[in-house]
Amino acid sequence: MPSLKGPPELKHLDHVLVTPLAIKRRIAGLGEQLNADYAKKDLMVIAIVNGALIFTADLLRQMRSPLRLDCLRASSYHDGTKAVGEPRIVDSMKLDVRGHNVLLVDDILDTGKTLAAVAGMIKDKGALSVKTCVLLDKKARRAVPFEADYVGFEIPNEFVVGYGLDFNERYRNLPCIGVLKPKYYAGLV
Repeated sequence: MPSLKGPPELKHLDHVLVTPLAIKRRIAGLGEQLNADYAKKDLMVIAIVNGALIFTADLLRQMRSPLRLDCLRASSYHDGTKAVGEPRIVDSMKLDVRGHNVLLVDDILDTGKTLAAVAGMIKDKGALSVKTCVLLDKKARRAVPFEADYVGFEIPNEFVVGYGLDFNERYRNLPCIGVLKPKYYAGLV
């Protein structure tokens, strides 16, 4: 594992999948794509929190389009390492999406159930368009036919934490995306 400065929990990682520099560069690239695609368009960004909080903040700093931001809270992990059951919308957004271009931002596209459900809900509320942007895409776990419009990185089927992603609300502040050592979650799922 490369030497990284940061919280002591870095030692809980088996290995780093995506370095802080790679994240920074890819977000800049996503920002340029979004700037081109939404040039001169009013945009509403909806972040799925808590996971997408850090990614969304860094992504918004790259964007030049006029935009409004809202958040919603959805969960399908329920304190484990695998998505279980149907996603729950715990706290919905406050802004009216009717007639707006919406960019839905999430940390990871895993089974696809959460993003499919939330994107469907936003379409049903009358959004003009709904596109999705994810930091990570884990295709091996897809349970429903759903693909993101903008993807930061495709990753293998490993349990990852850092840069907003968590296990039991820990590790979100790590500056990289890393694979958590099983001893830190084994027996807790």
